[in-house]
Amino acid sequence: LLMATRAQPLTTTDVVRKNLIRRRVDLRGTLFEGVLVLMLLFSLAILVTLMSDVLRTGMGVFASRGGEFFQSSLSSLAERAGVAQGIVGSLLMMVFVVVVAFPLGIGAAVYLEEYAPDTKLTRFIDVNIRNLAGVPSVVYGLLGLFLFVEVLRESTGGRSIISGGLTLAILVLPIVIITSAEALRAVPNSIREAGFGVGATRWEVVRSHVLPSAAPGILTGTVLSLARALGETAPLLLVGAVTGFLATGEQTLLEQVRGPYVSLPTIIFQWARQPDTDFQALTAAAIIVLMGVILVANASAIILRNRYDRKW
Repeated sequence: LLMATRAQPLTTTDVVRKNLIRRRVDLRGTLFEGVLVLMLLFSLAILVTLMSDVLRTGMGVFASRGGEFFQSSLSSLAERAGVAQGIVGSLLMMVFVVVVAFPLGIGAAVYLEEYAPDTKLTRFIDVNIRNLAGVPSVVYGLLGLFLFVEVLRESTGGRSIISGGLTLAILVLPIVIITSAEALRAVPNSIREAGFGVGATRWEVVRSHVLPSAAPGILTGTVLSLARALGETAPLLLVGAVTGFLATGEQTLLEQVRGPYVSLPTIIFQWARQPDTDFQALTAAAIIVLMGVILVANASAIILRNRYDRKW
């Protein structure tokens, strides 16, 4: 009887457990992992080199001029030029991104994930949204040049902050839709079923259960999209930000947003083309300011995500 018991074949569970705990060297997997680590180290080395060069060149501007660099307007003289107009122009355009892209993107994601039936048309729309997220930004610049600068000139003022902000809004709109849809898709169906089980309508389930659960992912995606819009240059080059300036003085806010403008990325583009070595230092300092603004936006996304994670 004892010998018969020992001769019994291994069960499927025993075979799986034995394969999992078996210590066997996977040569191909190890080589692939090593290649990935080398690529990561190589990328980090390039990043550290670039950052070191920018910091070394730009920190002298902050040491010599201090807060004056943040308060000064554009000038043809390097010792007087600053980034105040670029900061204000970028922030004004981000208002358009927040007001236009975020509600439309989140609303579209909610409809596609919670309301739209699974049909060929819905799948076709989803595929095209994902394709639009990979379109080069300069293509959106051409769209903004045709639609907002030429066709809607009477409403936007042509090459203005409105045109630039709307161009950036449609640039990040597919990204907002995709990230929001993925966050909604990650919500367990049991939450929806529990709401329907107590008699709640679909809107009540979405508003009170699904959206709060998906809020960390949605906030992360939207703020990261905002950070990308802050660093875009190519679309703004086509809608008039390169040679413009931010109108100030006695003009109203409406007149300012319908007038010429600049942004931080386009200021960097302008200064980098100057042959004067003083402007090269200003370029590095402006890059540091732009990276600081983007880091603040990313930090805000992390803080908001962690807050909602603890709450829900």
